[in-house]
Amino acid sequence: MRILQYISQLRTQVLSVLTGPPILAFLPAITLGAFWLGGEAALIFASLALPLLFAFVGALVKWPSAIHIRRNRLTGLVLRDEFFRSVEDICAQTKSSGLKSANFLIEIDELEKLTGQFGKSTTDLVMQRSGERILSAVRDQDTVARLDDGTFAVCLCPVPQLDLELCIQLAGRIQSAVEDPISVDGTSVYASCSIGFCQQSRAPGPDALDWLDAAKVALREAKACGPSTIRAYSPDMQKRTALDSDLRSELVSALENGQIQPWYQPQISTDTGRVTGFEALARWTHPVRGVLTPDKFLPMIEQAGLLERLGQVMLYHALTALKAWDGAGVDVPRVGVNFASDELRNPELVEKIRWELDRFELTPDRLSVEILETVFSNTPDDIITRNVAGLGALGCRIDLDDFGTGHASIASIRRFTITRIKIDRSFVMKADRDPEQQRLIGAILTMAERLELETLAEGVETVGEHALLAQLGCDHVQGFGIGKPMPFDQTLDWIAAHQAKLQDAPRIGRETG
Repeated sequence: MRILQYISQLRTQVLSVLTGPPILAFLPAITLGAFWLGGEAALIFASLALPLLFAFVGALVKWPSAIHIRRNRLTGLVLRDEFFRSVEDICAQTKSSGLKSANFLIEIDELEKLTGQFGKSTTDLVMQRSGERILSAVRDQDTVARLDDGTFAVCLCPVPQLDLELCIQLAGRIQSAVEDPISVDGTSVYASCSIGFCQQSRAPGPDALDWLDAAKVALREAKACGPSTIRAYSPDMQKRTALDSDLRSELVSALENGQIQPWYQPQISTDTGRVTGFEALARWTHPVRGVLTPDKFLPMIEQAGLLERLGQVMLYHALTALKAWDGAGVDVPRVGVNFASDELRNPELVEKIRWELDRFELTPDRLSVEILETVFSNTPDDIITRNVAGLGALGCRIDLDDFGTGHASIASIRRFTITRIKIDRSFVMKADRDPEQQRLIGAILTMAERLELETLAEGVETVGEHALLAQLGCDHVQGFGIGKPMPFDQTLDWIAAHQAKLQDAPRIGRETG
């Protein structure tokens, strides 16, 4: 049996040489050399011997079968069912030949937000361009498919050598291609993507389905780590996926025993550089899994119907933080708390907020009620409208979150007595290098100025973005370039360090005229 396996492997290796590009380059040299050494007789012999050699090793009788799949004539991508069949064929081929392959899953990040911001037709164009770019980043013989609205798949044609480093390089090349700006009607649209992949040799099971499932697990891990992330499958990921079901059963106790609390991200003035507030962002400090971000547990909370309870926990801790900052003699004007639709539908919300503020002896203007723009754009005149208006009348500041993604009308902005609009990070990203992004931000700021609204830019990550926003006249900035979300006990040290830097930092001026 071992002898037969050895012969099969030897035959595969010989075939890979005889059927590869190198042999094609040497064929003319071989025939010319035969003629030079032996004349016409040797040339005739070489012409007859080479085909016989190919036939002997099986190159003509059992040539490695090419995988014939149907492709869309317009996009070049294969259909979903065709892709799965191709993966099965490649899986079988790698097992019999000893060659190597890998599966890649590529998902466009925040596709719903992209659709809300630019519309369905623009999203369709982004997906079309992304497919074209993925095709251009791989070889012609590799299989590329679009599995659903936002996900592409790549299965590599088997090759003799394919290690982890090569797979990471290919994933990076695909990601760079997809994330280049896409021009749509003169506007540059930026889309990022997350990639998960699995080498066939590292698949957890022998079947093609096991191989694909492993790539899905890697993609899920990449998405959980944030946008524009690449992850390779490892067995540990399966264990973490199994733990997700355990998290659901722990939600209620986590909310009640203080494991889920706000972390605070600073907001600063572009004019003075001083802290103008903090946004409260939910974090779950799990005893086993460490700190979990909302993308890992918020969908579970929503499915369990616990969003309103989460809102109560966040509000209580945010107001407690305000009192603690005041007690420490630190000037933090306000704290922002996100309010979900479920909370805004509570008929007693305004009275509840009034009672909480009185309980902590805080004035209403210390609380910024942050509401997604999609809530405004999708809400008719109902209890949500009355609650938002009531909170504004109470004196709370109303922040319109993720502005530019939900198509809220100017009329709705005026009706809801908005205090400040928060410009979505998709407009801010690379704004210091993209004139089109700068024009969009300028238009938003001009509108806000005419409506006498304050502005805050989210997702500021670089000094260049910060400087540009200050020059354009944006009032406040927030993002990793300013400060990452942090637990309350770290905020005092951060504020002290920030104030120390302000004493020597040059002031960033605004454009005039």
